[in-house]
Amino acid sequence: MSNQVPEKRYAKEPSMLDACIPVISLVALLATAVIYFGNDSSYGPNQIGLLVAMGIAIVIGLKNGHQWREIEKAIVNGISLSLGAVLILLAVGSLIGTWLLSGTVPTMIYYGLQILSPSWFYAAACIICGIVALSIGSSWTTAATIGVALIGIAQGLSLDPAITAGAVISGAYFGDKISPLSETTNLAPAVAGSELFAHIRYMFWTTIPSISTALVLFLFLGFNAEVTASSSTISDLSAQLAQQFNISLFNLIPLVVLLVLAVKKVPAFPAVAIGALMGGLWAVLFQQELILRLADDNINTVTANIKVVWTALFDGVSISTGNSELDKLLSGGGMSKMLNTIWLIMCALSFGAVLEHLGMLRKFVSAILAAAKSTGSLIASTVATCIGTNLITADQYMAIVMPGRMYKEEYQRRGLHPLVLSRTLEDSGTITSPLIPWNTCGAYMYSVLLVNPLDYIFYSFFNLINPVLAVIYGFIGFKIKKIATNA
Repeated sequence: MSNQVPEKRYAKEPSMLDACIPVISLVALLATAVIYFGNDSSYGPNQIGLLVAMGIAIVIGLKNGHQWREIEKAIVNGISLSLGAVLILLAVGSLIGTWLLSGTVPTMIYYGLQILSPSWFYAAACIICGIVALSIGSSWTTAATIGVALIGIAQGLSLDPAITAGAVISGAYFGDKISPLSETTNLAPAVAGSELFAHIRYMFWTTIPSISTALVLFLFLGFNAEVTASSSTISDLSAQLAQQFNISLFNLIPLVVLLVLAVKKVPAFPAVAIGALMGGLWAVLFQQELILRLADDNINTVTANIKVVWTALFDGVSISTGNSELDKLLSGGGMSKMLNTIWLIMCALSFGAVLEHLGMLRKFVSAILAAAKSTGSLIASTVATCIGTNLITADQYMAIVMPGRMYKEEYQRRGLHPLVLSRTLEDSGTITSPLIPWNTCGAYMYSVLLVNPLDYIFYSFFNLINPVLAVIYGFIGFKIKKIATNA
């Protein structure tokens, strides 16, 4: 038996043309998908575009001497990064289903219709989501709970769901970004080598002006919105909600429990799963009439409760009221509704993993660094790299970790404090992720809020303004901390 070790084959580095071909192919394929399929492009066409672009990258990698087994291993490792998000997505699907059935979301919509005025609704939605996300450190949980209810309230007030989604995402990512409970807020300083609370304080210089500008814009849009819903329409909608559900403040207890679990730093998956199970229990306790209406006529009460709640967990609920708009508000959820999003995330992460393994991402960064001569251009390059990583790898964590690793030494060489890098990573890597339809965050927001990222991107003012402000600060030298000074 031979003990000889097989000779290791070394693949050559990709050329810039090699690196560009898969990315250009992906852009062309995704654009084609949008042209031919519109808002339905995320329900299959985008996934095929990502897989075809990945195939093109693999062919180039094989040409450069890479082995299929190593490429396949990289794909598997890339997909494994999404498994935590997949578990959360499935739990969120169940949570939405049981919270619709239990009356938790309808109760939030009911009271929201009574309290919120159309003229300041968008700004209020942004502030509410910001406060909740700051408290719990999770933009995803905020969108899946408060965000879903705010979209329902907006439809009840005949307001634009795209602007509402932009307000929800702006507020949720602002709160998430400055919360010490947030995973990304902890990750960025860890990668850059700065301290958490110093990082949060340093971010105020970009986040506060950005969210303030966003609130002014949301107020302007609210005061100039064309509202077709009259007080009688709102009253009718509220009456229909009360007719379908037992509306009570007790219905909000699952929400309170979930927020408490998040504040107590219970991991997202078990916290959301507990919230979903509580929703099922609350449905049994408080929505017996609805459950019996949704069940088959020939089954007993116990069987009806088990089947309807169980169905809400895996397939959501479908409520028919005779009002098509109200039916849209009250129907949805379930794990099955998240499967397309999971499909999209897996395809996107596979594409990103292949490009990283083949050295194509490193090729882009080395070319960028060669052109970044000033501090402003270095920060602009970091922002562009974070956004590009979000586009290519489809994961906000990768958009923080990879550029952080790539640029850390260069920032140190130029005498820039690690806080400058950690803030820039958050100003671009974290908050641009929900604007990309095939990114894990963009796909998640689409599945929860049911608004296409291509529609709400123009109204996610905080997420658009913040990266621009970071670049402006870099070029004018404002609040750019050096290692050797206290400035």
